Amino acid sequence: MNQRLAESSSPYLRAHADNPVAWYPWGPEAFAEAARRNVPVMVSIGYATCHWCHVMARESFSDAATAAVINDGYVAVKVDREEHPDVDAAYLEAASAFTPHLGWPLTVFTTPEGRVFYAGTYWPNEPRPPLPAFREVLGAVSEAWTDRRDEVERTGAALRDALAAAGAASAAASDLPDLDRIAEAARSLVAREDREFGGFAAGAALATPKFPSVPALRFLQARAVRPIVPEAAAVARRALSAMVGSDLHDPVEGGFFRYATRRDWNVPHYERMLTDNAGLIDVALAAGDDQAAMDAARFLVDVLQQPSGGFAAAQDSESVIDGERSEGGYYDRDAEGRATLQPPALDGKVVTGWNGYAIGALAWAGTALGEPRFIEAARWAADAVLETNLTEDATLRRASLDEVVSRAPATLEDYGGLAQGLARLAAATGEPAYARTARGLVDACLRPEGIGVPGGGDPVLTAQGMAVQGAQSDGASPSPTAAFAGACVALWQLGAGERYRDAAAAVVRSGAEAALEQPIAHGALLDVAAQLAEPPRQVVVVGDREGALAAAALRLPADVAVVVSAGQAAAFADAGFTLFEGKTAPGGVDTAYDCEAFVCRLPVTDPAALHA
Repeated sequence: MNQRLAESSSPYLRAHADNPVAWYPWGPEAFAEAARRNVPVMVSIGYATCHWCHVMARESFSDAATAAVINDGYVAVKVDREEHPDVDAAYLEAASAFTPHLGWPLTVFTTPEGRVFYAGTYWPNEPRPPLPAFREVLGAVSEAWTDRRDEVERTGAALRDALAAAGAASAAASDLPDLDRIAEAARSLVAREDREFGGFAAGAALATPKFPSVPALRFLQARAVRPIVPEAAAVARRALSAMVGSDLHDPVEGGFFRYATRRDWNVPHYERMLTDNAGLIDVALAAGDDQAAMDAARFLVDVLQQPSGGFAAAQDSESVIDGERSEGGYYDRDAEGRATLQPPALDGKVVTGWNGYAIGALAWAGTALGEPRFIEAARWAADAVLETNLTEDATLRRASLDEVVSRAPATLEDYGGLAQGLARLAAATGEPAYARTARGLVDACLRPEGIGVPGGGDPVLTAQGMAVQGAQSDGASPSPTAAFAGACVALWQLGAGERYRDAAAAVVRSGAEAALEQPIAHGALLDVAAQLAEPPRQVVVVGDREGALAAAALRLPADVAVVVSAGQAAAFADAGFTLFEGKTAPGGVDTAYDCEAFVCRLPVTDPAALHA
């Protein structure tokens, strides 16, 4: 038993603790040991619900002969990409120099100083042309290290310098994009629609796999985009409808699978992710598909929510049926058939930023669908994450497992994702405490020299000069910078002050050119840009949350729609959220304030007048 992995807070690392490979977790100790032994480092990156990670683990990492080759010639490091997203992003960026086929498991070979000199993804245990056997790869890398060291060192140094130069070039700030440029980006996304099956075509050949691409769909649904690109929201609506009607959607337990291997959204890869489903709740609500939103929300609450209150990161694609591992076999059964089976395992990591996305989505779902249980689930998760993943010095950690906190530092995604979720929860509950905490998390990352997480991010990457360069792109969830900018906008729209708009604008400026050139990869940043390009609409109702005026207000196409009591409005105002200043209910009558850029029309008490 490898105690270094067995004591980890990552289910993925714990699953490899019985391997004959002498794994190290991510940290400086592994690189120091490689320097002492004068051997290269093999960094293997994956995650607990990754199917091909399971396959490579069974074929190679559990094989004694292969493990002996690794242990003799390398220091092996096992990384959970969900626990260390900055490490994953940095090595993916470096690996792109060696292979166009990026994914997981990701296998990267570095010098003891952390300079990448070769990389690839899955390699089989036996040759499968064009793929060599993994042991052949290990032998070739070892031979290069022993016989051509100078060449290896030059490759690693040149790659590091090239990545740094590319990052410096892309970091140059541009102007904040106006609505014309944002509309152009939206139209380019619309043009990529797969008009037969919905969603986005991967290229001229309409290649697969096909992913939900949630950040891009949310950009097409932005309030500022709808009137100037009328077809944009329809593209998002058709994509959602196609997913709901396909095997990507689980009609029994709700929720959506990670991706489809066919254009028509069928033959899915069966893992179910927290990020995808939280994002698809938002897509469904914006599209007016209440049933799809309900399905994704009940999957989060009924399947992924842990006894502690936090949400698990994902559910595995594999289960055990009749004593054998089966990918997707559990999901092929109906409700009666599943009742006799053990469900696929959960990756129980409570990832801070991802829980923030779920908290925000469930807060909106509970409000829009009239389902208090979703709001209560969001509140439970928020309290659990703040209790466990927020340290005594008021800094966040990336994740926890069974309330054991990970050593991994939080990323900008964690600060931004959780802050935005808390801001949305504050709006759904009328409780300013959540908004104050959100503001504190954002403030911790705002400093005179620029935006950054407390402590400066991953110390090993920083020491090696391997920090991620340039504008990061979206994955299943927004890029870290876009997540943080979204939190800043949410606070600004609640009246926290112009400094938060300025911070969001700075992030957008730094990534605008990359986003406008490749909107499919930067939908979240473009969504923030769209929110900054026109004045926000904010609606505040002071009165009965169950009343007719509140119901009418919550149906309006607004950036912020909040129902509060008179006492809650005063508490928000006292906490520094100026949107709520002067918002009262004269004579105890429910009163609505419809505002644009914090300037409000005369208050109304009649729902019909509010819509007019």
